[in-house]
Amino acid sequence: MSKTVKNLISKAYASQFGDLTEAMIIDIRGIDAIENNRLRNDLAGKSIRIAVVKNSLAKATFAGGPLEPLNDLIEGPTALCYGGESVVNVARELIEHAKKIKELELKGAVLDGQVFTADQIDALSKYPTREEAQAQVIQVVLGPSAQVAGALVGIGNEIASILKSIEEKLEDGETITKVA
Repeated sequence: MSKTVKNLISKAYASQFGDLTEAMIIDIRGIDAIENNRLRNDLAGKSIRIAVVKNSLAKATFAGGPLEPLNDLIEGPTALCYGGESVVNVARELIEHAKKIKELELKGAVLDGQVFTADQIDALSKYPTREEAQAQVIQVVLGPSAQVAGALVGIGNEIASILKSIEEKLEDGETITKVA
């Protein structure tokens, strides 16, 4: 491959992967074309992309960036998977596909600078996504205030019930005496 072509591919990688902070690498070697298209179309429907990369050029592109930790895992035929809500979603989807496609090999991933090797991908898939983590934080923050609000509403309901009882007694002509 000429230096000009390598430079063009490197620029394409830089523009395509330059903004990525998390991704997963897989090996799709041995998957027939029909199954490969099915996999790509299903993932594309979930905003997940697969890009087969040339190892040396990908390593050079990732160097110094958030995907650099993947360089140690890039060996042999490699495809980069990225997109979705986060790499956690990518891992979840690819684990499901790997159950059906025996040739699909999950090599590793990077999330917030932490590398997950092939045997740690399952653990990565169990992490909460950003949205799930945000919901958990909101739930923790709002939990105590919901209990306080519930207690206040309970007291308010009790006072309203007492006032309604007094009102009904007054309507029936009963007199209310002052209790000392």
